[in-house]
Formats: sequence, structure tokens, C-alpha cells
Amino acid sequence: MASVVSRGRRAALAALLFLGVQLALAAPAQQFNFTAEDRPGAVPVRWPAGEPAPRFDAARGHGFVAATAAWPPRPVLLDGLRSDAAGAVAPAVAADTSAGAEHANHFGLAFRIQVPPGAYAVRVRTTVGPADATVSVSGLQASRLMATATWDAAGLLPNRNRMTVQGREWHYRHVSGRGFIDIEVEPRRPGVEAGLEAIELTPLPPEPRAPGRLPTLFTLGDSTVKSYTFDEAPMSGWGQVVARLFDPARLRLLNYSMGGRSYRSAYAEGRLDDLLLAGREGDVVMIQFGHNDESTDEARRWGRGATEAMYAALIREVYLPAIRSRGMAAVLVTPMSRVPGALKAGEAYVDSFQTRRFPALLRRLGAELGVPVVDLNARSVEYYNQAGPAAVTAMVMSIEAGETPGKTNTGSYANGHPADKIDGTHFKEALAKQYARLVVTELVRLAAQREPTAADLAAALKPEVRAAIASGDWAAVYPEIAPDIVAGEGAYYRNQIEKLLQLGALGVDAQGRFQPEAAMDASEFAAALARLLGLRDLAWAGAPPGGALVREQMAQLLLRAYRARFHARPAYMTDYNALRPAGGSATSDPNLDGAASARYDPLLPWERLQDSAAVNPARAAAVREAYALGLIRAEAGIARGRMLNGDRLEPQAVVSRAKAAKALYFMWVLGRPPKAENDGLELGR
Repeated sequence: MASVVSRGRRAALAALLFLGVQLALAAPAQQFNFTAEDRPGAVPVRWPAGEPAPRFDAARGHGFVAATAAWPPRPVLLDGLRSDAAGAVAPAVAADTSAGAEHANHFGLAFRIQVPPGAYAVRVRTTVGPADATVSVSGLQASRLMATATWDAAGLLPNRNRMTVQGREWHYRHVSGRGFIDIEVEPRRPGVEAGLEAIELTPLPPEPRAPGRLPTLFTLGDSTVKSYTFDEAPMSGWGQVVARLFDPARLRLLNYSMGGRSYRSAYAEGRLDDLLLAGREGDVVMIQFGHNDESTDEARRWGRGATEAMYAALIREVYLPAIRSRGMAAVLVTPMSRVPGALKAGEAYVDSFQTRRFPALLRRLGAELGVPVVDLNARSVEYYNQAGPAAVTAMVMSIEAGETPGKTNTGSYANGHPADKIDGTHFKEALAKQYARLVVTELVRLAAQREPTAADLAAALKPEVRAAIASGDWAAVYPEIAPDIVAGEGAYYRNQIEKLLQLGALGVDAQGRFQPEAAMDASEFAAALARLLGLRDLAWAGAPPGGALVREQMAQLLLRAYRARFHARPAYMTDYNALRPAGGSATSDPNLDGAASARYDPLLPWERLQDSAAVNPARAAAVREAYALGLIRAEAGIARGRMLNGDRLEPQAVVSRAKAAKALYFMWVLGRPPKAENDGLELGR
């Protein structure tokens, strides 16, 4: 009973805080005039020559500061500021480039205004134009605020809150959780004097949800929550697939997540602002950050990393007050543990957060601040140990040759992982679905404890999902998870098999088993190819006979399907896969490895294959062409997490159903638009 009373008091306090914010935001705009002109309604900010500029004073509610409230605080000029007819001006000084040009500090000035938490339309007029100076708001990165068009990889989630500048006047809308707003004016280069002419802050009250509009669950996180596109296949995030578990008649879901983000960077690029301004009263923001917050660049201006103290302060002082000021609710998610690439025999999975213990910190913050915490971290470790290393390793980004035509920043995955590693941070859709299952199961657990936000979300789950959580049987929710592909060697190509079963391209036996090691039937393989690539009949296949499929026959069928489906080489085969996404944008993912480019084409020329002479002469030309196109690769000796091709084609070897699923999945991705979201069930063209 005590815990229920405590939650009730916290809810009452939150309601009072929200009411106070609404009343404060009903106040008129605050205006400040730094020029010698008389501007009615504006607070004049001037001081005599030779005297110091007025410092921020809480009693007065405004003033200049010596450092911004960014993480870490950015030093700006306070001594030496002058007041002249044009406005408040900072003298020209040399920039601090000790952390590199990207993180350079050109100083300038910062004016702090005390405001209640909430959203504000910010208008700033500077003494010089945008070619000479830039404006920032409370530590935000102005270049991102102006350039970002969309927040997601597929370009489906537009940024409706871009910073604009006309002449010397800058406009932006910011949701502040800190009780003040810093207006920063920074020269773009040494030798420039820049300053303030005027500031106007106009409160923007929370927006009620219109009648008939569904509540929205916003997901905000890093690459483990992100929605991916086909050019990144088979990578997935749980935020991309969790929507399938909710009733679309009761809840909307929008995924604002992007790879490489942290609490710091999602705030600095304006991602949080746009999300909160898109939200309505009663909406929910579910947040999971932690992997990139582990970066040790916390001292850099635009770094991603955070100490535990910074991490806690961002949640306590920025995110939660800002979310609540908009009449929205927060749910914190502890980040799942990373999967080690090579777990030794007999070892158990343990929490990877051993230095910066963000999951433990989130549990404490949730209890302290009255915020529900979905403990995905603890549940992920439990799941890994239950599933075992063979299954878990297969579901993370342990890419081998011939598995996908997709790419990472280092180039194509077609010959295996270009970074020569098993990437245990990122994962395939098969594991994304398991994380989504764990997240909603946690929501139901919290709902049983009478946590109101979790209860609302749990009530919006599909009936079959609630039944699965109660019974532990998820077969009705995920019928594509055949019982013989979840553990051991049968799980090796689990991701591909699940997708093909989901697409209806392949099937299971009367007992629901896929039989991954059984021989693949040639006619079934041809029919699956036709379905996946949208080919109307099997005329292209030359009426393949039934019976066990062998590799040279598979190569011939893959080539015939390729010719029937494509009239030009798909983008995955071209220089497209050698291009690294431009860094520094809201849709670039800096976590997807380095700068070198790995090619799509097979690493080993046909002439160097040890057994090419064993190919049936009647099929030799077709098999050679299929090999050159990368539709079939020499697999003897390939390995997970290695950019490695074999030197034996094994043309007469029987193809197992698991290996057939691998080839079919590759062809399905090859036929999909590179920039379409890769979680769909689309077939054909």
C-alpha cells in the first residue's frame, strides 16, 4: 500500500507541475533589447562603457554567463563584452581548436533567461549576418538544427522544426526542461565581433490531442532501436518491429531512433525538440540510450559519451522535465547487454555495462523520479543464457559471405563482414523481435504493479500478445519461429528462415518444423524464387524437375530468376555499395564501422576455384555467370564475422533447406529498393 500511495503522491506532484507550466506558458512573450533604441515592451539590457556586463542573476531572471549549460559547459566571453548602439557585442578572439576543428570553440557570448520548463518560439536578432556568426539555443548544434530534413534512414519522418535564418534574424522552437534558456551567439571564424540585438521568447502551450486522434508511443534511441532500410539488411532494431505487437486501432507508434545517438547527441541535434513538439498531451516517450553514452569523448563539445553524473543529469534535468512540460509521459528502457563475439565454452553471458553502469543507474533514477523502467538489460542477459551461444551468435551481426547484398559504412556485406568481426552490438530482425517481446512483457509486469503509464501501453497490446505473455507461448504471435530453428546448429540461418516463412515463400511440415538440414526440393526452390521476385510463372526456370537441389542447379535457377527480374544491375551490385554515407547528418550512423570500402563482387576469380571443372558442362556458362554476379559464392571455408570466400564451389553438393533459405533471402533483398524500410512483408517488384 505504501508504494501505491507514494506513486499517487508523485502523480499528484507531476500534475501540479504540469498545471504550473501551463499557467506560466500562458504568460506573454519575453523580449530583450540590447540596442540603444527604445523598443516598447522589451527589457533594455545596456551598461556603461568600462563596466562589466550584467551577469545572470536568478532574482532578476536574466543576464550573461561565462559558460553555457551544454555538456560539457562551453566557455564564452563575459569579461570584455561591450554595449554599444548596435547591441551587446563580444570582442574577436582566437578560437580554441585543441579538440579538433569539429569541436572548435569560437567563444562569443551567451545570455541566459529564466523560464519555466516548456516549449518556446525563439527569435534572435544578431549584430552580424549568418556568414559571420551562428546562433544556438541552450547548447544545441546549430548546423544540425538547420540542415536536418528527416530523422530516419528511409526519409519517412520529416523534421518539422528546423532552425531558419532570414537576414540577421534566427527562428527556432525549443522545449526546455532546465528552468532557463541560453541564447548563444558565436563567431564562425577568428577576427569577427558578433553580438545580440534582440531576443524574444514566446511560450508555446502543450497541445491537447484532438478528438479521434490516437495516442502516440514515440520510441527514441540508438542503433539498437532504429528503423533500418534494405541497404543495411539484415540489421534491425526493436523499435522497428515492436509496432506489430500493438493494436493499431488503439495506438500509433513513431520511431525517432538513429544509430550512433546518445542522450547528449539526440538532444544536441534537435531530435528531442522535434519529437516533443510533434507530441500531444497523453502521448508517451519510450527512451533507450546507453551504448554510445559509453564513448569516452565526454569532454568534446559534440561528443556522444557521458559520465554517469552527466547521464543522470540529462535525464533528471533535461529529458524528464521537458517531456512532462508537454503533458507527455516517459518510460525509460535499460540498454540490452552487448553480445561478446566469441563466448568461451562453459561461460555465461553477463551484463556488458561494467565500467559505466548505466542500466543500474536507470533503475535507481526510475525509483527516485517516479518513472517506469523497462529492464531490457536484465531480461536480455537472461534470454542469451536461455537461448545459448549458437542461437544468439547467429542473430547478431555475424555476417558471412553470401548472406546479404546489404552494406555497412565499410562497404558491402556480400563477402562477409568488412570489419572482420562478429558485431555483438547490432543484430538481425530475429533478435529484434525477441527484444520487442521482452519490452512488452516488461510493460505488462509493470502494469501488474499498477504503474499507470505501463498499464495504458499494456492495454493497447493486441489480445494475442497479452495471451502470449500470460501463457509463455508466442506461437500465435510469431508463427514463423519454427521449433527446430531456435537452438543449436538449427539456428544458424534462423533470421533468413523466419523471414521466408513470414513471407510465405517456404513452409513447414505437419509438426510445424522447418527441417533446416533436410535436402531442398528443386521445384520448391524455384517456386519460392518466383514468389519472392514477383515472377508470374515458372517459364523462366525451364520447368525444373523435383528432387534434391544441387548447388550448380541452384546457381542456374538463380541466374534465370535474375535475368527475368532485373534489366540492369541492382544498386547493391554497383558502386553504391562502395559509398560511405556522409558523416555529420541526422541520418548518418557513425557506429557502422570505418572508412574503407569493401566490394560486392566475389573476392576470388572464377579461374582460381579449385573445382570449377567439376561443373556439368551443360551448366558451366550459367554457373560461371551466376558466380560473377555474386548470386552464388564458394562457401567451403567461409566463417561468421569474416570477409572471406572459399576456393571450392562444390557444384554437385546437395543444398540443405537452411542453405537454400540463405540464397533466397539474398535474392529477396536484391530485389527490394535500397532505401525502403526492411521490416515489411513485400514481395515481388
